[in-house]
Amino acid sequence: MNVPNKITICRIALSVLLLIILIFPLEKIGISFPELSISPTFIIDSKYLISGVIFMIAALTDFLDGHLARKYNMVTDIGKVMDAIADKILVNGVLIVLANEGYISVVVPVIIVSRDIVVDSIKMVAGQKNGAVGASKAGKAKTMCMMIGVTLLFFYDLPFSLFNFYPAKVLILIATILSIISGIQYYEKNKKFLGK
Repeated sequence: MNVPNKITICRIALSVLLLIILIFPLEKIGISFPELSISPTFIIDSKYLISGVIFMIAALTDFLDGHLARKYNMVTDIGKVMDAIADKILVNGVLIVLANEGYISVVVPVIIVSRDIVVDSIKMVAGQKNGAVGASKAGKAKTMCMMIGVTLLFFYDLPFSLFNFYPAKVLILIATILSIISGIQYYEKNKKFLGK
């Protein structure tokens, strides 16, 4: 197994760990996360800070494994599959949890997950006919906005929130809009491979 694939496996492991921290009532087994006071009116849960660090590291490995695979010609079919799985567990899993806890609108994960299902279906059909194209600029911008937005959300928009500026949800909204745009672009570029 090459280095990029090992990095992808690490991202899957980090994603599962992150979801465990967010979902499971760990206090019932003696694991607690203290609250931190930034100011008398600004109290943050360290669970989300820890989650933010894990998410940020996992997001960076997403860029790292792809960069290494392309640079050193180590792109493999199993690597592509694992990379897609890792991305879905990390981003979609976190978005569902954040929506369930009321931090973002439930519309966001519905759109993102639905778009992923459509694009992955097109990839599967087009790929069998030697088609399918890579991610568009809108798709790459969507990923960047989503990763930064979710990271900032975990970090309570710090340091921006100290100045009453909250960019996290704006970035996630932009990413959601870009996901629709990139999905349409992906369909347009691959529709010639569909219906044959």
